[in-house]
Amino acid sequence: MKRLLYIQASPRGARSRSGHIAARLVANLQARIPGIEVDLLNLWREELPALDGDLIAAKYSRLAGAVLAGHEARAWAAVEAMVRRLDAADRIVISTPLWNFSIPYRLKHYIDLVTQPGLTFSFDPKTGYEPLLRSRPVEVVLASAGDYRLGLSRGRPDLATPYLREALAFIGLRDVRFIPVGPTVGGEAEVANAIARATGEADRLPEEA
Repeated sequence: MKRLLYIQASPRGARSRSGHIAARLVANLQARIPGIEVDLLNLWREELPALDGDLIAAKYSRLAGAVLAGHEARAWAAVEAMVRRLDAADRIVISTPLWNFSIPYRLKHYIDLVTQPGLTFSFDPKTGYEPLLRSRPVEVVLASAGDYRLGLSRGRPDLATPYLREALAFIGLRDVRFIPVGPTVGGEAEVANAIARATGEADRLPEEA
């Protein structure tokens, strides 16, 4: 059975612009792939492990080849469970707003948690970094107040798109399609056109979907 991991990064969930378009995309995938299982990961409702001293210590203990125990073992086990959940997906959908040029802190927290040596990437002094996850389709629905399709929006940069592209590729998720939703603020016609464009992109599924 195919498995879809749907990561919601907007605190407004399906009521947000990104969530609304992503919900349509997920519904389209369910119609295209009978029996697909959808695993919803709402980053605002999920209890994400803390990126605290125990987890950092566990990471460096593992790199040193030490056996984990106590708080370190529990912290690392929680991260391993998150990586297994991510890696179990055959397809991934991420819905997120653009906040202050980048992504919400909960999505950054999640990416920091699953980007771990020995789990999602490896390092060799001779060859450098290598991703450990297999590639699979990833769709990112990114809503923004401005229209960044041609570059800056009234002088403001979109740092979320290049960051997400690089962060996902670093762990092996290189097959990424972005669906921009913007502008979501401004003239009624402009906003309506942005929603229509994004809806059309959500309805346009690759043949392999």
